Order: sequence, then C-alpha cells, then structure tokens
Amino acid sequence: MSEMIDAAVKALSAKLSDGFDGVAKFVIPGEGAIMLDGLGVRAGDDEADVTLTAEADVFRAILDGDMNATMAFMTGKLSVDGNMGLAMKLGAVLG
Repeated sequence: MSEMIDAAVKALSAKLSDGFDGVAKFVIPGEGAIMLDGLGVRAGDDEADVTLTAEADVFRAILDGDMNATMAFMTGKLSVDGNMGLAMKLGAVLG
C-alpha cells in the first residue's frame, strides 16, 4: 500500500469518524483505492455504490480543503461512476 493511500485513510477516517451511510470507493490511479462504508475507512478495492476517481494531486487538494469536490467534478478532475446522490453526500462531508 502506498504512503498516499495510508495518509488518505487517516485523513478520511478523521472526517468520517461515524462511518459512511453507503459504500463508496476512491480510486487514485497509480496509488490504489480506499473504501468508505458504515464500518469506517480502509484501503481496499471492493464493490461500491459509487466510485470516485481522481489523480493524487486532485485527491490531496480535496482532502486538504484546497479544492471543492463538486468543482473538481464539474471541471473533469474528478470522475464519478454510480450513485450520484451518494457522491454528493460524500462531497458535502469532505467540505
């Protein structure tokens, strides 16, 4: 597992301390994937209701609050596959 995935799991765990209502996956090409669900956050590449894909620098900027997830999606920097409502809910949690 990459250092990026380790750091992202820690950062997302802090933001989603009560878990996530649904199953979401963040894919960071070249780094790996992160699963978010009712049990919390972990590295993994399982089936999900929604999959969000972004390059490492975009993902880091979203986590750090330097980029809005909705804006990243609208500008093509973040792709969403699956349940768009769940993606919006996740975007609201990330800030």
